[in-house]
Amino acid sequence: MDLPASALPRDAPALPALPREPYPGIVLRAALWLAFLAPFFYATYGFANWLASRRDDVGSIVFGWEHGIPFLAWTIAPYWSINLFYGLSLLLNNSKSGVDRLAGRYLTAQLVAVACFILFPLTATFVRPQTSGLPGFLFAVLGGFDKPFNQAPSLHIALLVIIWDHWRYRLTGIAGFAWHVWCFLIGASVLTTWQHHFIDIPTGALLGLFALWLFPRNSELPFTGFRLSADPKARRLALFYALGASLALTGAAAGALVSALWLILLWPALALAIVAFAYAGAGAKVFQKTADGRVSLASRLLLWPYRLGAKANVWAWTRKLPAHIVIADGVSLGRFPTTAEADPFGTVIDLAGELERPRGASIRWVSLPMVDLLPPSREARAQAVAAIEAAQKQGAVLVCCALGFQRSAAVVAEWLVASGRAATPDQARGKLAAAGRPVHLCTDAPA
Repeated sequence: MDLPASALPRDAPALPALPREPYPGIVLRAALWLAFLAPFFYATYGFANWLASRRDDVGSIVFGWEHGIPFLAWTIAPYWSINLFYGLSLLLNNSKSGVDRLAGRYLTAQLVAVACFILFPLTATFVRPQTSGLPGFLFAVLGGFDKPFNQAPSLHIALLVIIWDHWRYRLTGIAGFAWHVWCFLIGASVLTTWQHHFIDIPTGALLGLFALWLFPRNSELPFTGFRLSADPKARRLALFYALGASLALTGAAAGALVSALWLILLWPALALAIVAFAYAGAGAKVFQKTADGRVSLASRLLLWPYRLGAKANVWAWTRKLPAHIVIADGVSLGRFPTTAEADPFGTVIDLAGELERPRGASIRWVSLPMVDLLPPSREARAQAVAAIEAAQKQGAVLVCCALGFQRSAAVVAEWLVASGRAATPDQARGKLAAAGRPVHLCTDAPA
């Protein structure tokens, strides 16, 4: 699978193009997935509808202002068009792995949505007026299998997010602009056809982003090679974040009984659950950070509540400290920089897996993501030391993590010893301490 240019350092050599896979094999893989996904969708979606129809306690979540949304019969056309794009997106791929990842996103969205429909069914309350012509026909077909129950999260919106993301990489110029406009119409149509209520849209978008995160376009799957961490500190932190996710989820469920606005807590609940997964053993790959410090769209949006807290933590701990300090021979140690703080350097060696490269930073950026509060492995330290040594020959270097206290300090200390600028680890620690910045080095870093 070809990597986008944004996934590579700006000065990295271009990767050789991988041989193109025979298209008939790709089509066959897509057809097999469609042969499974289509009947599975109608079976599970229909079962959830049937189950809800037999209950007498199905409620609804409707904001008062929604009664002002007009019914636009013609928008049933963009509403239905997602079915066409669903199949085309599978058929028009560059590789079998691309087909598999897209199908994984579809399946994830469907399984989670149907589970929610069964556990927490909701009903649409608006009664559509009679329509005729082509819109009337399309509404009649829709009504033949879609009852007014499967609401939040909107599977329609979740699939729209997935399909929109699939094509936004492939369409540029006028075609790209037209695609964004048409996707907006598809999204708006769930309201203007009176098929969904508003709450279904953000919950559906969150589900779609989760599916994109779970099956990223290019980076390693977050669950690949997962092994429960044996580090007691990592386990404690995983439990800490899992507890935070549970409390946010409980708050969303309990608060929804008072106001639907409490459902916004689903967002930080999911973000904290992902971070807990990182500490449990998945590691820094859950942040989906590329070699030049950028993150995937799904990671950026899903983990925004956590990153907001991480940035606030950086400000709280370092606001009275200099942004960075010079350690030796043009190598500085510091907190995660702003664009203005980064630009004076020739290279930034970024060890903060959880934070994204600041917008507008135009310097060489080398990202070696590590998880906060855990000592980096010997392999990770060696890789970072080599990166510092190479970058130091080209100009000033900033080595940073979130606060500049632990991960980056451990790496700089090891670089001092490896490069002969300190004879022993104790001397390296002393040199860092003498620089006047608080550092907290772990002596039990794993191999």
